[in-house]
Amino acid sequence: MAPTMSEQAPRRYICRRMNSPIQIDGSLSDPAWRDLPWTSDFVDITGEASCRPRYRTRVKMGWDERFFYVGAELEEPHVWGTIRERNAVMFEDNDFEVFLDPDGDARNYYELEINALGSLWELSLPKPYGEGGEPVLGTNIEGLLSAVFVRGTINDPTDTDEGWSVEIAFPWEALAPYNPGRPTPPQPGDLWRVNFSRVQWKHDVVKGKYVRIPPHGTPLAESLNPEEQEHPEDNWVWSPQGEVNMHLPLRWGEVVFKG
Repeated sequence: MAPTMSEQAPRRYICRRMNSPIQIDGSLSDPAWRDLPWTSDFVDITGEASCRPRYRTRVKMGWDERFFYVGAELEEPHVWGTIRERNAVMFEDNDFEVFLDPDGDARNYYELEINALGSLWELSLPKPYGEGGEPVLGTNIEGLLSAVFVRGTINDPTDTDEGWSVEIAFPWEALAPYNPGRPTPPQPGDLWRVNFSRVQWKHDVVKGKYVRIPPHGTPLAESLNPEEQEHPEDNWVWSPQGEVNMHLPLRWGEVVFKG
């Protein structure tokens, strides 16, 4: 019998110190990335093996005295994006998402979403939606660096793309409020709760443009609570949640920092 969600161990990643600086250009081409391992490939958010993702997604993490770095590689034959405004509801496009709960208490945690155009949405929650949490929107981290690199041509349905990649550098000073009473940057051996999500919408091509097939029921922009949505899109994650809900921080993965 397959293990239940409560019996499955969260994914774990050993986050190593970067041995040289990197340029945040989205490409993951800097030599410092080469020595760092990839996470396991993303799986369906439910953890169901029968819902294996169609496209590969994986992440690398690293750190130095200034930043916590995340680099993501997303396989995608049709790279498209529509949202250009900062702090719009980014998951109405295909996007990549980062969730950070440094002290692991499932309270006061941070979320970032980015689409293939490089548009950002930053928010935080005092507690999960399911416990009555109300998001704090536009929680913009000072000094954050991010970039996207498209391996192909964005918003062109006439060709086939390879995918896109993301680089993000989170300044330690800006993450410290989410890690009260603990050292930030972390000490070797410290453990953070972290997860990553990829939202992948079905689409049509109408008059030469990609068009997202929308959900039924409540429009996404009218409700930010994922528990109130129907889900025609795919949700692929690093550490499975056991249900279609990213806001279960105690089920996120474990990142252990190494000097």
